[in-house]
Amino acid sequence: MPVTYAPLWNTLNERRLTVTQLRISTGIAPNTMTRLRRNEEVSLSVLGRICDFLKCDYGNILKYVPAQLVDYTTRLETFTIKNRRYLGNKYKLLPFISDVVEKHCPDIDSVADIFSGTGSVASAFSNRNLITNDILYSNYICNLAWFGSQDFDENKIGELISHYNSINSDEENYMTRNFADTYFSKADCSKIGLIREDIEKKFKGGFLNERERALLIMTLIYAMDRIANTCGHYDAYIQNAMFERPLFLAFPKASHNNSHENVCYNEDANQLVRRISADLFYIDPPYNSRQYCDAYHLLENVARWEQPEVFGVAKKPDRKNQKSRYCSRNAAEAFEDLIENIAAKYILFSYNNMSNKGNDRSNARMTDDDIFRILAQNGKLQVFEESHRAFSAGKSSIQNNVERLFLCTRK
Repeated sequence: MPVTYAPLWNTLNERRLTVTQLRISTGIAPNTMTRLRRNEEVSLSVLGRICDFLKCDYGNILKYVPAQLVDYTTRLETFTIKNRRYLGNKYKLLPFISDVVEKHCPDIDSVADIFSGTGSVASAFSNRNLITNDILYSNYICNLAWFGSQDFDENKIGELISHYNSINSDEENYMTRNFADTYFSKADCSKIGLIREDIEKKFKGGFLNERERALLIMTLIYAMDRIANTCGHYDAYIQNAMFERPLFLAFPKASHNNSHENVCYNEDANQLVRRISADLFYIDPPYNSRQYCDAYHLLENVARWEQPEVFGVAKKPDRKNQKSRYCSRNAAEAFEDLIENIAAKYILFSYNNMSNKGNDRSNARMTDDDIFRILAQNGKLQVFEESHRAFSAGKSSIQNNVERLFLCTRK
């Protein structure tokens, strides 16, 4: 019988109880908690223990879910978190990262990914309580879509995606005026502008909740990225290109069963760590001088939808408030401040061996001496390595690139 345990998470939230408190107080095994999060069948004795602990009825912890009228995962093309081109994406390294955590970081219930990017690493820990953060709003929106605790209506999302795909637009709007026949054709720019404006109107009108808004914006971002006239980022577009693939939105395979304790932020990581805590902090800052706000300015522009003036051939808006110190000569200073203010038992830090292997823009901003010094003075340090192909824009030949994980275990 299909059920959802959403009432359980709501009850815990109302009573200010954590999942960890529930698990310890009832003696429920971690794998059973995972089944609850996935809305899978558990025994009546487990449900009885939960009701005894909460002093409530079964209706306060689960409800019957009738079959959906339409299964949009079969009617529409779908996508997952891995279907996104992004500099420094760690999706292919997830087995390596997960293995290190499982073997060397026991008893963790919460994970904070504070330079989360598209959320690939956070997705490996979706069975824990998650904190995600990224300075780019477009990444925050994607993290909120994938990991947000708020529920969403699949039929509503599917119907809107089907409607958006049926649109043929030639209206003039912000996108056509600024980006026609650059990164996208004029027709696709018109459609992007129309869709993005409609999402905002429906959200402000109360038709969409916050997570539904995020899911639709993310769906648009993934669709744009799939057909963009670029080499993978938006520092420039390809001149005199043929626009052969039209914009088409797919259906996001997002979960209804995320922890109600998940929180997504869009802040400077060094400021955020002063206010949050977790069992494990995963840290994956920019490695070199390539600013992410430059590489993804157009997706950021569409996500924010503030419609700013844009400049230059690449059509970039003002981005001075999004520049990362980790792309500058002050990276080591920023890193030291970050580590000293983290409240966690484990700190897992990703950084490659690119100190002097590419061109100057590709070289890492922090030296090994700085990394070892800063981490070693904050706990026991272990280092793990795996070969990994480095990103190249075609101007660098980078050999023997190694991705490294520095694990700092606090005393």
